[in-house]
Amino acid sequence: MRIDKFINTTNIVKKRSIAQDMCETGVVSINGIVAKSSRDVKIGDIIEIKYLETTKKYKVLQIPILKSIPKTKSEEYVIEV
Repeated sequence: MRIDKFINTTNIVKKRSIAQDMCETGVVSINGIVAKSSRDVKIGDIIEIKYLETTKKYKVLQIPILKSIPKTKSEEYVIEV
């Protein structure tokens, strides 16, 4: 699954267009490498998002099959490290 779609599906970011913009500006990285929006995510990857004052890291536990998942189920797919 594409990184922009994954970030949106797992409710880290509300809109896919925002996730795409974040990837294109270089604030999203996978395993320490800056990721473009088309980069695929795999189980076990560490996603790092650099906000203005903080940096958040997430570990991929599962790849969602559905287009959207409930916020209560987000912990099954990604966990904050």
